[in-house]
Amino acid sequence: MKSFLSRELDLIKQAGLLKIENEIASAQGAEILLKDGQKLINFCSNNYLGLSSDPRLIQAAKNMLEQRGYGMSSVRFICGTQDIHKQLEATISRFFQTEDCILYAAAFDANGGIFECLFDKDDAIISDELNHASIIDGVRLSKAQKFRYKHSDMDELENALKIAQAQRFRIIVTDGVFSMDGDMAKLPEICRLAKQYDVLVMVDDSHAAGFIGKSGRGTPEFFDVHNEVDIITGTLGKALGGAMGGYTTGKREIIDFLRQKSRPYLFSNSLAPVIVGAALEAFDILDKTNDLRSKLFDNLNDFKSKLSVLGFDLKKSDSAIIALMLYDASLAKSFQKLSIESGIYVVGFSFPVVPKDQARIRIQISASHSKEQLDKAIRVFEKVGKELGVI
Repeated sequence: MKSFLSRELDLIKQAGLLKIENEIASAQGAEILLKDGQKLINFCSNNYLGLSSDPRLIQAAKNMLEQRGYGMSSVRFICGTQDIHKQLEATISRFFQTEDCILYAAAFDANGGIFECLFDKDDAIISDELNHASIIDGVRLSKAQKFRYKHSDMDELENALKIAQAQRFRIIVTDGVFSMDGDMAKLPEICRLAKQYDVLVMVDDSHAAGFIGKSGRGTPEFFDVHNEVDIITGTLGKALGGAMGGYTTGKREIIDFLRQKSRPYLFSNSLAPVIVGAALEAFDILDKTNDLRSKLFDNLNDFKSKLSVLGFDLKKSDSAIIALMLYDASLAKSFQKLSIESGIYVVGFSFPVVPKDQARIRIQISASHSKEQLDKAIRVFEKVGKELGVI
């Protein structure tokens, strides 16, 4: 087996698909320091609101460390539930205006713990083809009939719904914001079809929670379909502090059932108190002010406008993800290399992470980016783009 894996790794390397982990020797932020001493302006993080190293969250984590200890050493239903876990679940439910909430160690677990226990061979799951890997893996665990529709293709979704009418329970599952393109699900049309065909709607809002929508309550708020979405999953590991932790929030009966049957919840350690403390602080900040969200979108709109003026090909997006399209994998790799050498940390994505001939640079904007940092990135992208003949 060792020989086989070595050959497979060689093939991955030869194809230019080997993932290299850059070692960061600083806190997460708009600027990071690599272990080799290089300073980079960071456009690769999900730290959309700049809260990952916010002093308020750090202090809240320290306070909770002293009050409730380091780890729980148990699952929730044995002796792993503290009052702060229930407080955070109530906070998340109140923030997203849902009936109840359940915490997981990660959003991957939240999506992995839904489908197997809620849907069996008599049911149907209809999923967008570009949904996150955690949804794909979660759906695989269920014995339900599975349908996959082309990305945001409402005609194909409706055809699947017609076929699935023979099943007992049916659910449409979609990302709120798709992580590689930055576009949003067509929630108004999805919810209209769901009502027409009497099916549930589930949205993974990991790349939207905290900043999409007028008060940061995600894509259901953005599209004003909040009361038409039955299940929302999300993460505390992106805009809401950037550590670990996921959640599922929605109808009370669904959440109650997940507490009894969801395997990642039942058999994983409870979320660490320090993470709970910092997450509670993050929600408190969002309740008190919209400043971080406003700063994020000021940065985003200015940056996208300048990239467009330079002539870059950008996918349409209302999120904080910018897909700068290069199409050719080797070109994306060169763009990444030259950008990093000039102090701008971006990553090129190509097949199989994105479809063939759809290679791109994914740029993620943060509220923590300064105007000077954004302007430097524009100058670097202009230089690299001209050098590679992209613009």
